[in-house]
Amino acid sequence: MLNFAKTEYQTRLKKTKQSMEKQGINVLLITDPANISYLTGFNAWSFYVHQLLIIIDQETEPIWAGRGIDASAAKITTWLSADNILPYSDDHVQSTEKHPMDFVAGILKEKGQSNKTIAAEFDAYYFTARNYLQLTQQLPDATFVDGTTLVNWIRIIKSKQEIEYIKRAATIVTETMYKGIERIKAGVRECDVVADIFHKQISGTEEFGGDYTSIVPLLPSGEKTSACHLTWTDEVYKEGDPVVLELAGCHKRYHSPLARTLVIGKPTSEMEELADVTIEGIEAALDVIKPGVTCEEVELAWKRSIEKRGFEKESRLGYSTGLNYPPDWGEHTASLRSGDQTVLQPNMVFHMIPGIWMDTYGIEISETFRVTENGVEVLANVERKLFIN
Repeated sequence: MLNFAKTEYQTRLKKTKQSMEKQGINVLLITDPANISYLTGFNAWSFYVHQLLIIIDQETEPIWAGRGIDASAAKITTWLSADNILPYSDDHVQSTEKHPMDFVAGILKEKGQSNKTIAAEFDAYYFTARNYLQLTQQLPDATFVDGTTLVNWIRIIKSKQEIEYIKRAATIVTETMYKGIERIKAGVRECDVVADIFHKQISGTEEFGGDYTSIVPLLPSGEKTSACHLTWTDEVYKEGDPVVLELAGCHKRYHSPLARTLVIGKPTSEMEELADVTIEGIEAALDVIKPGVTCEEVELAWKRSIEKRGFEKESRLGYSTGLNYPPDWGEHTASLRSGDQTVLQPNMVFHMIPGIWMDTYGIEISETFRVTENGVEVLANVERKLFIN
């Protein structure tokens, strides 16, 4: 079930160990499910319990440590040998007496790593305060350091196969966006539209299917479009409502997000103006993208464009995206914002989402793009406009 050649996983592991060496890290504990998948192929809905990938600088293979009933998933989806798939018993699950980090500490003691420099993903969603407390109590002679985005930064430049998966995700989101836009009409329930969106996201195309996305469809309508992260209700759409659709296609866990805005009936002149401002700003930002440009410079092009029309946007313009699991499709590395000096390189992929939210409505029109050898490639193929139904 590997989505990549074993050699690609081993190259990723080699780069990870090189980064560990530069930072003086002997052991890296990975709890981010995207990072676990990136290095091993592991793919299961098991991240609601504690699971780790343990990378030891002197060991050839990583060690997967997780719940016993999930060990079979590790055998099926990863390239790891059976000896490096180490399950803990079920009495560790949500227990006040045993904790999975005690099991992990035992592995490290057995491997002679109890007094080494150990990095953990301190700010990852799936590394808890209890994890830290148990590890430090069980390994008092170890030095713990922050390794939160060590693997994330290795992920930022995509391989040829990764780009192919993201392009397939872009095809899925293109078809899904048009399906959602087609279904939104006055009198139709929001939840019914989202049901059709979910169906299209998962069924994909005749050539390839889709995965569940790391973020559910975000479809606020009416005044709710002034808030950027609302989902849907069972209310019906009304004439004059603006509707924001922020979706993604997902294939082999690789995402291509996309946002568009439509109005049911006649938009107000303010909505039309804000859409024009947003589109002009997107195009100004896309025009400057090429290798060697910094993330900050991309955001500055957008900022200067909308300022000419009297608008501003305080939140970041975008972020690196690709492989991920809930609750986010962003990679938590580079952001398109002031102060980010990350230099764009070929095969970096970003979601540029220049939403502007006013007091009673908002406009979102976004693009996911790949940095090419000479410029930029927009991945989805949906008209860049304010849609009117």
